Amino acid sequence: MHKSITNLQEINEEIYSKNINDSKSVNIIAVSKTFKMDKIMPLINAGHIHFGENKVQEAVKKWTDVKLSKLDLKLHMIGKLQTNKVKYVIPLFDFIHSLDSLKLAEKISIEQKKNNKNLKIFIQVNIGDEKQKGGVNIKELDNFYKICKSKYNLNIIGLMCIPPKEIDIKKNFSSMKDLSDSLGLKELSMGMSSDYMDAIKFGSTFVRIGSKIFGERV
Repeated sequence: MHKSITNLQEINEEIYSKNINDSKSVNIIAVSKTFKMDKIMPLINAGHIHFGENKVQEAVKKWTDVKLSKLDLKLHMIGKLQTNKVKYVIPLFDFIHSLDSLKLAEKISIEQKKNNKNLKIFIQVNIGDEKQKGGVNIKELDNFYKICKSKYNLNIIGLMCIPPKEIDIKKNFSSMKDLSDSLGLKELSMGMSSDYMDAIKFGSTFVRIGSKIFGERV
């Protein structure tokens, strides 16, 4: 059996054995950025459907043909998304995790109408209020969400964060859960290879795991 399949099975077993919340509602996004398709296909052939990419051009090259032949695959845009790349993202991807500006919201809305598609979208929250990170400020989140829904008619399903590493991550995850509940959203995208179990404890429904599945990137 391929190592990535074994790794994924072990992660699944860890989540289910802890029986945190409703384990069946946790979706594991295999973050396949930088890995070639020969490393990814074993997981696809084993039935895994959620994959994450953060570079648009790389994703288009890797996934365009594969998605035409494997219709159940779900591709997640998890990286910073520039407005000039949205036209390539909408036809290929199923989820966007990094909506962080109204300019981007408008562009997504325009391209979705052109493609007759309605992606599932997460608003990225700057939970640690870090200047160097993207994401919507907590104080602006409520208004941002309302505009995305009413003006741009986006299918906002949840919130996403990349918390600061140097402070108590559980506090950030807890804050994200409170924000999600306040907006009545059902999905949370948080938790990576190092902290996904903590994220799940605070209600994460999508965890983004790369190195723990595929190994270290070279």
